[in-house]
Amino acid sequence: MMNLDNKKILVTGCAGFIGCHTCEHLLKNTNSIIIGLDNMNDYYDVKIKEKNIGLLKTFQNFTFFKDDIRETEVIGRKKPDIIIHLASMAGGRYSIQNPSLYESVNIAGFIHILEQSRKNKVKHLVYASSSSVYGLNEKVPFSENDDLTRCNSPYACSKLCMENYAQCYAQLYGMSLVGLRFFTVYG
Repeated sequence: MMNLDNKKILVTGCAGFIGCHTCEHLLKNTNSIIIGLDNMNDYYDVKIKEKNIGLLKTFQNFTFFKDDIRETEVIGRKKPDIIIHLASMAGGRYSIQNPSLYESVNIAGFIHILEQSRKNKVKHLVYASSSSVYGLNEKVPFSENDDLTRCNSPYACSKLCMENYAQCYAQLYGMSLVGLRFFTVYG
């Protein structure tokens, strides 16, 4: 297991449920500098996000940037050792009505994070994928070796595309990338 003490860690999507709890855990259990980034969009109640940021700001070693992953320069300015990339548009149903938004935020945003990470020599990048990549697969339990050719939403396609880009960057540039396929998260 990697030692997270004395690291500079950027968490994108820090105002969301998973992002806020990830930051809080790191702030309570390491002596690292935690940099939070979130665009504070209104996909769900912004007041919840503001409350989450308020909680994180009570920690001395937390800094927040309201910024968009598609164009942020925070990686170049702050030079994190580790990025935990949780910022994405979520929701399969909403993606069916808004596929371009998912392409822009999830895919183009992730490519921007990858490029900034490569250029700034980020040591490790962990990113959120989704169990949605299994799509219409009927075999249970799911396996990392399952066929992933039957996505059933633009959201699922965007997450699978992120996984493919991560694999490509790992191969091309030797980057240390880990994708987490979250199953339904409630918070």
